[in-house]
Amino acid sequence: MENMLLWLIFFTPGWTLIDGSEMERDFTWHLRKVPRIVSERTFHLTSPTFEADAKMMVNTVCGIECQKELPTPSLSELEDYLSYETVFENGTRTLTRVKVQDLVFEPTQNTTKGASVRRKRQVYGTDSRFSILDKRFLTNFPFSTAVKLSTGCSGILISPQHVLTAAHCVHDGKDYVKGSKKLRVGLLKMRNKSGGKKRRGSKRSRRETSGGDQREGTREHLQDRVKAGRRRKQSGGGQRVSEGRPSFRWTRVKNTHIPKGWARGGMGDAALDYDYALLELKRAHKKKYMELGISPTIKKMPGGMIHFSGFDNDRADQLVYRFCSVSDESNDLLYQYCDAESGSTGSGVYLRLKDPDKKNWKRKIIAVYSGHQWVDVHGVQKDYNVAVRITPLKYAQICLWIHGNDANCAYG
Repeated sequence: MENMLLWLIFFTPGWTLIDGSEMERDFTWHLRKVPRIVSERTFHLTSPTFEADAKMMVNTVCGIECQKELPTPSLSELEDYLSYETVFENGTRTLTRVKVQDLVFEPTQNTTKGASVRRKRQVYGTDSRFSILDKRFLTNFPFSTAVKLSTGCSGILISPQHVLTAAHCVHDGKDYVKGSKKLRVGLLKMRNKSGGKKRRGSKRSRRETSGGDQREGTREHLQDRVKAGRRRKQSGGGQRVSEGRPSFRWTRVKNTHIPKGWARGGMGDAALDYDYALLELKRAHKKKYMELGISPTIKKMPGGMIHFSGFDNDRADQLVYRFCSVSDESNDLLYQYCDAESGSTGSGVYLRLKDPDKKNWKRKIIAVYSGHQWVDVHGVQKDYNVAVRITPLKYAQICLWIHGNDANCAYG
C-alpha cells in the first residue's frame, strides 16, 4: 500500500492533494528577475576553534506577529546579513562583504491561519512519514538527491559539486560545531544483498565443493538457507535484506559558506531567517541534482503542500520522506506540522510545479528545513516545524556561492 501511494505521488503528472477550487489556479514556475549580490571585499579571519555543540533549536524566534511589527531592514542591514563567512578544509576562514544591487522592496506577505496550540513535539498525532526502502525509489530522483552530513544532519544536492543544508548543522551562531572541520557528506548508494562484494567464481567453488553426490549437496544447501533465514528473522532484517540496504559514499567538504545573518559571533543572536549554508564537495558527483527555486506564497503551492526527505535519527540508516500542508508563512519562514525528527534538519524542501517552457512538472527547492521552534502568535507560544524560505535575495546569494560570480544569477 505504501509503495502504491508513492507511485501515485511521484509518477502521476500533477498529482497533489487539492480540492476542486484549486484546479484552475496557475501552479507554474515563473522566472523572475532577482537582485544582484556582488562580492566587494574579502578579509582573512582567525581560525575557528570548532568547539561548539551541534544546536538544533534557536533560543528565541520572532514569530509571525512579531515579524509584522519589525521595520523593513535597510539596505546596509541586508548587506551585513548577506555578507558571508567561508571556512576551508584546512581550518582557515574568510569574511566576504557584499553589495546588493537592483533590489526592489516588496510588501509583506505574512498570513496567520490560527493553528491550534500543540505540545512540544516533532511528530504530531499519527506519524505520517514514509521510510524509503525500495531501491526503485531510493536510487532515483528525487530521493537520490538527499545526503547525510557527518555532523548528524541532512542536506540536498543542488549542483554537481554543492550541497544545501541548514547553517546550524555546522555553526551554532557563535562558533563552528565539533566535527565540522573535517566535515563529510554521505551520498546514497545501495549495498549488495549479501552485504559485501560478490566474489568471482563463487558458484563454481560451491559446485566443486559439493562433490558428486547431488542429493547431499542439495540437502546441505537447503540447511544453509534455513539457518540463514532464521538468522534474518531473529535480527528482524528480512525485509531490509530483500530490498537492499542503503549505505553512503562519503566525500570530504572543500569549503563551507554561511551568511553573516547566522554567523554572528559575539555580535548578537543568530537569526533563524538565515539558517542555511552551502557546502562545496572536494570532488563532483554524477547524480541528478535538484535545482534551486524561489519560494512562492502558500496560495501558489498546489494544495499548500510541501515535500522533503531526510535521515531522521529515530529511523537509523533509512531515508524518510514526508509531505504536508503549510500552516502559516512569513516573508522568510514557512510554519508547518510535517512530521520530522532531529537528523532531518537541513533537508531541502521542494515543490512540484509546471515548467512553462516544456509544459511538464518540475521539482525545485524552495526552502531549507530548520527544525522545531517555539514562536509567538497572537501573544501565545506555539510550536511549529519551521523551514527557511528561499527568497529572491537568498536565491541570488546561493547562486553566487555556486558560480563564484553573479553572471548566471539574473533570473530565478
